[in-house]
Order: sequence, then structure tokens, then C-alpha cells
Amino acid sequence: MVSHSELRKLFCSADAVCFDVDSTVIREEGIDELAKICGVEDAVSEMTRRAMGGAVPFKAALTERLALIQPSREQVQKLIAERPPHLTPGIRELVSRLQERNVQVFLISGGFRSIVEHVAAKLNIPATNVFANRLKFYFNGEYAGFDETQPTAESGGKGKVIKLLKEKFHFKKIVMIGDGATDMEACPPADAFIGFGGNVVRQQVKDNAKWYITDFVELLGELEE
Repeated sequence: MVSHSELRKLFCSADAVCFDVDSTVIREEGIDELAKICGVEDAVSEMTRRAMGGAVPFKAALTERLALIQPSREQVQKLIAERPPHLTPGIRELVSRLQERNVQVFLISGGFRSIVEHVAAKLNIPATNVFANRLKFYFNGEYAGFDETQPTAESGGKGKVIKLLKEKFHFKKIVMIGDGATDMEACPPADAFIGFGGNVVRQQVKDNAKWYITDFVELLGELEE
């Protein structure tokens, strides 16, 4: 069992830090925001709640919610233009501090690449460091499903991405930070997990994470010491 002080050391000496996006890096759940634009908000947010609590397999929940939403390409663009995601306070400073220390920062999301790349650009994270689900559209812009070959489309997908990063870049220490059950399950292969409850508290994560924070200022403080 890794002690709290060992976890802190691990965070300060990590080669790479991976962040979940929805309710972690940004304040919203992207899929719920898309549901609002498409007029099916209530049904979808209830499914999101169950999926985040770990009650429903991730891929099943994603398929079910997208079948309800049926987002067109135009609606996705409208979401980014009219309701751009709000960054969580402190994340911009934390990411730039990590980058100053030559730590690679990745965004690993069960959300959608078009939205996550928009967030990555705000944080100066290259698009090559983004792992998220791809929506598919017909030539007329109507919803045509999602790319089921992406590791993030599966339960346990975030762990698969981290394993891939270790193999590709030979990272010795990777830290995963997120608010949900799917983030916690990515450790291992991540070397440490930090639970985040600054936007929404998932009880299962709060109870089981060895290090649980509600403000990114705490992590900034660790890097300053």
C-alpha cells in the first residue's frame, strides 16, 4: 500500500500526468451539455449519473445515451460556439506548471474528441496528447454512431491508454487525476490516482481514493514546495 507521503512524492516526480476532462478539467459533463442542445437533457443526465457511479458498463451507457441524443455535426459545432466548456479554476496554472517542469500532460476522456481538442487548445496541450471518443457523421452531417475502435469507448479504456503511453514513451511514473470510477480503475497501470471532487463528488471515489482533493491549488502547492 502506497502511503500518502509516497503518493505526494510520486506526483512531484511523475514523467506524465493524465487528466480526465468532464467534471475534472472542465466544470461540465460534455455529453450532458450536448443533450441540452439536442433537447433530451433529463433522460441523459440520469444515465450519466448511473454510468459515472460504475453501475452500467461504460460502452453500453455511451451507446444508449448517444442513441437518445443523435447529435448532428451542426449541433456539436453549436455547442462549442454557444456553450464552450468552462475550465475548472486552477487547471490552467497547474498544467502550465507541469509543462514548465517538462512533465507530459495528457487528456484522457470518455467524452468527444471535438470538444476535448477545444479544451486542449485552451491549455496548450497538443492534440496528439488527447485521447477521446470520435463521433461519426453521414455526409449530410447527421449522427452516424461513434468510433468503437477507440480504447476510450470501452470500460477500462483509460487504463488501456495509460498502458499504451508507457509502452510508447517508456514513462516510469504516470499519475491519473479524475472524478469518476473509470479514472480510479486506470490505476494500475497508472502508478498513482488522485481523486478530484472540485466540481462533483462521486462518493465511491471519495471513499476509495488514497488522495482526494477538491481544489487544484493543493497540487500546485505540492509543486511549489
